[in-house]
This record gives sequence, C-alpha cells and structure tokens, in this order.
Amino acid sequence: MRLTITRTCERAVSMTTRALRRWFVVHKWTSLVCTLFLLIVCVTGLPLLFSEQIWDTFVGDDDPPYEVLPPGTPNASLDVIVDKARALYPGQIITSVNPDDDEPAVLVSMAPSWQALKDDENYPDRHSGHWIKFDARTAKVLEQSRPADAPKEPRTWTGIIMGICNRLHTSLFAYLPGRLFLGAMGGVFVASLVSGTVLYGRFMKRLPFGSVRRDRASRLTWLDLHNLLGAATLVWATVVGFTGLVNELQTPLFGLWRVTDVRQILKPYANLPVPAQDHLSSVQAAFDTAAKAAPGNEVTGLSFPGASFGSPVHYVLWTRGNTPLRARLFTPVLVDARTGELTGAYPMPWYLRFLEISRPLHFGDYGGMPLKILWALLDVVVIGVLVSGLVLWAGKRRIATDARLRALGYELDDPDDAAVPVLTAGDAR
Repeated sequence: MRLTITRTCERAVSMTTRALRRWFVVHKWTSLVCTLFLLIVCVTGLPLLFSEQIWDTFVGDDDPPYEVLPPGTPNASLDVIVDKARALYPGQIITSVNPDDDEPAVLVSMAPSWQALKDDENYPDRHSGHWIKFDARTAKVLEQSRPADAPKEPRTWTGIIMGICNRLHTSLFAYLPGRLFLGAMGGVFVASLVSGTVLYGRFMKRLPFGSVRRDRASRLTWLDLHNLLGAATLVWATVVGFTGLVNELQTPLFGLWRVTDVRQILKPYANLPVPAQDHLSSVQAAFDTAAKAAPGNEVTGLSFPGASFGSPVHYVLWTRGNTPLRARLFTPVLVDARTGELTGAYPMPWYLRFLEISRPLHFGDYGGMPLKILWALLDVVVIGVLVSGLVLWAGKRRIATDARLRALGYELDDPDDAAVPVLTAGDAR
C-alpha cells in the first residue's frame, strides 16, 4: 500500500521536459511584462501604507482646539447644524452632511446650486462647492474651506510627493485606462507567481528547502535568493496582487451597480422634480431612521435630494458595519425627504462587498500599525524578488531555453516527452 501511494505521488509531481519548458517561458514572460510596473507599485505603496502618520508628522492638523466639555455631553441636533449652515450662506444649497469618524465634528458641504456643481465638471479649475466644519457637540463653526476666488494655498512637499505616489500607484497618471492597465498587470503578476511556484516546487526536489548555494556560480546564488524570497512571500504577494487587481476595477464595478440595481431602485422617482430644501423633512430624523433600518450599522453620511448619485426626492444615507471586518461593508438607505418615511435599505451586491473587503487587506488596514509594518517588510522583500529576477534575466537573455534551464540546475532529458526524474533523498545524496 505504501509503495503504491509513493508511486502515485511521483507520477503526480513528475513533469515532462516539454511542460517544463512551457512553464519556464510562461514565468519568464509574465514576470518581464509586469516587473517594471510592479516595481513602481511596490515603491509608491510604501509611503501610502503610512500616509496618515506622514501627514500628521510633516503637515499636522491646523484645526482649532475643541472646547473642553464634561464627558458624555450629547451631540447637538443635526437640524441645528444644518440651519446654521444655511444662515451663513442664504440662497445656497446643502449637498451633504457627514459626521467625522475620529473627532466630534460634522462636515457640511454646500454649493450655489446643483447646476453649478454639474458645470464644474467642464472646468477643472473651478470649484463652486465649499464646506463648513462644526463642533458636533456645540454646533459652533470650527473651520471653513477657502473661498473659491481666494488664491490657492501653496502646496507642501509632503502633499506633492504623496499625491505623485498615489497617482502612480493607482493609475500611472492615466485615470481609468491606467487603472485597468494596472489591474491587468496584477493578473499577469498572479500568473507569474503560479508558474514560479510550479518551477520552484520541481526544482527544490534536488535541494533542501531554502538552500542558497554560495559556493557555486554567482548566478546560482541569485537564483536561490530569488526562489527563496519568492517562496517566503508567495501567499502575501498573491493576496496583495489579487486584491490590487480587484481594487483597480472599482470604477467599472460601481458603474455596473449604478446602471443595474440603482437604476431599477430609482426608476419610479427618476422624473420627479427636486423639491426646495426649505421644505424637506428633518435631517436628524433621517439619520435616526437609517440607523433603525440597518441595525448594527453606523450612519456615516447623508446626501441631499438632487445629488448625481441619488434620487431627486430622497435623502441617501450611507451606513457601515461597526466592527473592523464589517467597517468596509456599506449599505445605502433611502429616506423620502418630503415625508421622512423610510423607502428601503439596499445592501450592495456581492462583487462590491468583495471589493470593499479587499481594500483594507491590500493596504494592511485590518491590524493597525503592526500589520502595516509587516506589510512594508514584505513589500521590500518583493522588491528584492523583482530585482533578482531582472538580474537573472539580464545575465542570460540570449541563451536558449534548454541551456538556461540546465544552467539554473534543472535536469532535462533529450526526448521532448520524457519525464524529468523525481529525485528521492537517496538520489540527492
């Protein structure tokens, strides 16, 4: 029985010379195609992992200090905050109300009109919208955005560098085409990991796992380091590569949701006029209604009727889970702004829920600073894998495939369909 199992395993792991050549070619070209772009993504991803800490250290927070109040002081009604915003800018509309996640503050966004915001899309340098930051407990104004006609605030080196890193990491400065291209590179990267695993598993039957042959040619040392580092980061690189691919698809996936589920939900209201904001129901009551409609979730923001992503007669409230895992799972809730009655809660489809869960996994947001540090170390190791792969390719790029395989330590039989022998521990000795 034992002999039969051993022979079955040996047949399962044996590989013909032709198959070995094919896997080698797949690994070589998938790696070469994506290496340059992966190096860009890996290098720019390092500062993005610690973006909050970088901003706090080099830029800081210029908000005025919050008023010291007794513990447990309740927040002011959102209706009071909304009324104060309207009093500051009579004749303008409120576009959204968003409580701050980390501070006792509420951000109210305003604009001259919905049409003005729509016209801004044709003028990149024009920004009609502005915001007011209120203390959530006292409803006092803490800060306001700079007026649209005011001179632009000079950019800091931190902002310039972080902006460049973000644009390179997400789209290579090419917007949606760049996102889709990097998503394709993520898929190619996963293919290179799969083919590399097949080759490494076959090759390491001749050597103890993790061996680095320092007494041989330098090329073999580079190969062993490349293989060892690749094997050590295989699971992490696969997860980050795949989640990166998924993240780059966010624009088409959200677009798909809007033209399918969202369009069907809002179809009965699509042709209704947007009511005047001074005739709308209570904003605070809409928050309370949404909290009851999505139990276990917290309400993160509200968009007024007329927003581009919404209904002409509904408040759109976004809710999310209150645990680290569910904090990325958003459920929009519609509340009729004319009557204050609940229209419905609509969980996102599975593909958007998968997208939202994959985002923090890609950047190591689930485990706080320890996980971010681990992600950064693994990122540096992957950079080493990419560089060592380039060294291996550059040194022997003009040598035939079979000669390269033999130089790298693989054993090839002459007939194309012959199986590469499976070495046992006794054979290795």
